[in-house]
Amino acid sequence: MGGLPEKMGMKLVEPLRELFKDEVRALGRELGLPPAFIGRHPFPGPGLAIRCPGEVTAEKLAILRAADAVYIDQIRRHGLYDAIWQAFAATLPVRTVGVMGDGRTYDYACALRAVTSVDGMTADYYPFSHDFLSETATRIINEVRGINRVFYDVTSKPPGTIELE
Repeated sequence: MGGLPEKMGMKLVEPLRELFKDEVRALGRELGLPPAFIGRHPFPGPGLAIRCPGEVTAEKLAILRAADAVYIDQIRRHGLYDAIWQAFAATLPVRTVGVMGDGRTYDYACALRAVTSVDGMTADYYPFSHDFLSETATRIINEVRGINRVFYDVTSKPPGTIELE
């Protein structure tokens, strides 16, 4: 696990940093971890800070948690959870102008990412329907204070990575 502090209040099982995503999932199965944990989005994958490019603040993390909860709820509601290798929301380090009610807003943009993959070495974006994306964006904007715009990332790996940063 790269980027962790030198002193932590826990032990880290190594050599996890040398394993690929599919190998981490296989190890999790071997260790008897619950399938719901191994199949969790994103697992193994980007934690909140890596999905919050730019300055990481308590406010941005709260917004991100709320947006991610709505996104994952939508994926579950539509029965797509197990068809997706990894899905997550991210806040972008820009604010955009929007209109809510009778006033203007100046809030964060949110990026949604969902990919299919076999081993995490290559990945394709998940082909959500336009109706799903519209419904999800509407829910996030209506339910998450601090976001007024939603984007869906259709970049494959390569050239991009699964993670945003």
